[in-house]
Amino acid sequence: MTSIAKLYGLVLSGGKSTRMGTDKGLIKYHGVPQREYLYDLLSEVCEETFISLREEQQAELPSRMQTIVDLNEFRGPYNGLLSAHKKHPEAAWLVLACDLPLMDLGALKELIAQRDNSTQATAFALKENPLPEPLCAIWEPHAFEDSLAYLESGVGTCPRKFLINHDTKLVFPGNESVLLNANSEEEYKEALEKLA
Repeated sequence: MTSIAKLYGLVLSGGKSTRMGTDKGLIKYHGVPQREYLYDLLSEVCEETFISLREEQQAELPSRMQTIVDLNEFRGPYNGLLSAHKKHPEAAWLVLACDLPLMDLGALKELIAQRDNSTQATAFALKENPLPEPLCAIWEPHAFEDSLAYLESGVGTCPRKFLINHDTKLVFPGNESVLLNANSEEEYKEALEKLA
């Protein structure tokens, strides 16, 4: 029986938000910047929580928040994921992209309740399109070791493709709207309508 790795939370907010045109982590859907809202949600269910960001973003955060600065060793979301793993290699990470305005505590508890640490990851997915959501998932420590081999092999850099091709447990949330990604002005407006 393998022991279950401790669970840390990670809000990925180091992207450039080019499609949105403004930093998605700073949008206030719930009265506070979204990355802070998600940080507080994760803090309720994880042993420790961190925000992953670029160095120049650090000054914008409240001092109470723990951060992990992206090491810029990899492209895209893997940059934040593997920077976090390097800092705390013993931990599993419940990872949330900062562009999930409808994410709630109930959904996080649902994901954690179905965690299977014998797989690479436990990831949310939509029933009509059952592909793992890598940025709304629990990544086990060994998944990052295997990810490094995947990146070094040169076959790809996409976390979703990695999870599709490795042992991943899919969880279908009771409320699928928690997986709404707000990456554009249109999706931002859709999120506001659902929150109204």
